[in-house]
Amino acid sequence: MRYFTHLFLTIDQTNSTLKKVEAFVRFLDEAPDNDKLWAVALLAGKRPKRSVRTNQLREWAAELAGIPLWLFEDSYHVVGDLAETIASVLPADESQSDRSLAEWMTYLKELKDQPDEEKKIAISEAWLSLSKHERFVFNKLLTGGFRMGVSQKLMVRALSKHLNEDENMVAHRLMGNWKPEETSFKKLLVEKDAEEDLSKPYPFYLAYQLDKEAEELGNTTDWNAEYKWDGIRGQLIHRKGTLHLWSRGEELITERFPEFTDKNSLKIAEQDFVLDGEILPFRDGEPLPFQVLQTRIGRKKVGKKTLEKAPVILMAYDLLELNGKDLRHTPFSERRAKLEKLVNELNSPVIQLSKLIEFDSWKKLQELQENAREVKAEGIMLKQKRSPYLVGRKKGDWWKWKVDPLLIDGVMIYAMRGHGRRANLYSDYTFAVWKGNELIPFTKAYSGLTDKEMREVDRFVKQNTIERFGPVRSVEPEMVFEIAFEGIARSSRHKSGVALRFPRISRIRYDKKPAEANKLEDLEDLIEMIEG
Repeated sequence: MRYFTHLFLTIDQTNSTLKKVEAFVRFLDEAPDNDKLWAVALLAGKRPKRSVRTNQLREWAAELAGIPLWLFEDSYHVVGDLAETIASVLPADESQSDRSLAEWMTYLKELKDQPDEEKKIAISEAWLSLSKHERFVFNKLLTGGFRMGVSQKLMVRALSKHLNEDENMVAHRLMGNWKPEETSFKKLLVEKDAEEDLSKPYPFYLAYQLDKEAEELGNTTDWNAEYKWDGIRGQLIHRKGTLHLWSRGEELITERFPEFTDKNSLKIAEQDFVLDGEILPFRDGEPLPFQVLQTRIGRKKVGKKTLEKAPVILMAYDLLELNGKDLRHTPFSERRAKLEKLVNELNSPVIQLSKLIEFDSWKKLQELQENAREVKAEGIMLKQKRSPYLVGRKKGDWWKWKVDPLLIDGVMIYAMRGHGRRANLYSDYTFAVWKGNELIPFTKAYSGLTDKEMREVDRFVKQNTIERFGPVRSVEPEMVFEIAFEGIARSSRHKSGVALRFPRISRIRYDKKPAEANKLEDLEDLIEMIEG
C-alpha cells in the first residue's frame, strides 16, 4: 500500500504529464506484480463495488474519533471530500500495516458479505493500522470514489516504458473484459493468449470537435464526409466462428443485443472481421431517438417486446481487421473500399454502411451540416482519406463537426449540494418552463458555470430558499438560465413529457425576467421539428 499511496500523492501534487509518467514508471519498477496489476485495474476503471454504505462510514468514523455526528457532518461539508474528512478526524495509527495494495483489495472484497457489526470492526481496525495518507487512499477505494489524475493514455505510456513494448500493443492488451482477480500482470501484459485474442477489441480512435473553419482543412478531395450518428460506439468482432460486441467503454455487450448473434439476422460469411461503427435504434430506414436505445442500455437480457420496440443496427463506418490481418495502418480510403465490399457480402439487415456524403465545396458541406438534424444526425464526421486508424483521441485526421446545440430558457426552481470540492455549494439545479401559469420542471443541469458564477448562484439559493428537502432546496423562481442540449424526445417518465440529451448551462440570462422564460409548447415544437 505504501508504494501505491506514494504514487497517488506524487501524481496529485503535479500537473506535469512527464512527471506523472516518470512516477508511474518508478512505481511499476519497484512494486510487486500483484500491486502493479491492481494499480492498472483501478486506473482502468475496474473498481470493486462499494461494500459499505457511506452513512455507516460517517457514523463509525465519528464514533472512533470521539466526536458527535453533527460535528463530523459539518466538517465534511467544509472539507468537501468524505475520504479526506475521515482520514483527518481519526486518531493517529496505532500500528503500521504492511499489507500490500493487492491484499487490501482482497480485504475489501471479503467485507461484502459480512454482517454490519463485523464490517465496522474490520474497517475500524484498518483505519487504525494506516497512516493518514494511506487511510485517505483506503477510504477512496472503500467508497468506490477512487480517482487519480492519470488518463488511460498516460498509463499506457508508462506501461510501454516499463515493459519496453509498443504503446499500441499495450493499449490493445488492456482492452477486454479482464478482471484483476482472474489474471496476473504477466498474463495480461506480457504473455500472449491466443484464445483471449479471439474476443479482444482494438482501442478506439476518437475525433476532436472541429475547432477551425472547414476551409482551413485544405482541398475537399482529400477528405471523406459522413453523418455523425447518435448511438453507442461499438466494435463487432467475428473471429473463428465466435462473435462479440464491445462498447467504447470496454464493456462486452453481446447479450444485450441478440440481433447480432441471431443467425437469421446475421449470416456470418467465411471471412473474419472487426467492424467499427455506431449501434443505433433504427426502424423503417431511419434512426430513432437515442432515448429509445436507453431502454436497452441497462439490461443484460432483453425480451421480445423490447426487441420490437427498440430495434437496432450497426451503422458500420470502418474495418479494422479482415481475415486476421490488422488493417489499421492502411489509409482510410483502402479500409473503406474493403468495408463496402464486406457489408455488401454480409447482406445483413442489422449491419448497414454509413454512406459517404458527396460534396464539391466546403460551403455545400456546411449547408448539409447545419441541417443534419433533418436526417436524425448530430452533425458530420470528416476523415482524411490517407489517415490510418489511430489509438485514442488525436488531432488532424478525424474531426467531428457537430450542429450547434438547441437552446431553451428555463427558470431555476430547485438546487442541491454538489459533491467533492462542490460539497459546500449548491451546484446542481432543476429548471422549469411555463405551462399556463405553472412552472413545470423539464431538466436538471450542473455544468457550464464558472466558479464565480456558481458562488453567485449559491448565495442566491441560500438567500431565497422556500423549503428544504434534505440536501435539496426549493427557491424563489427568479433566476433564468439558458440551457443548451444536443437532442430532445418525448418521454412518459417525466412530468414535462420531454427528455433532453446532454443538457448543460449555457449562460445566466440576467437580461430576462422569469415570465420571459420559454413555454412547454416551445419544447414540444422542437420535438415536432426534429421528428419532421
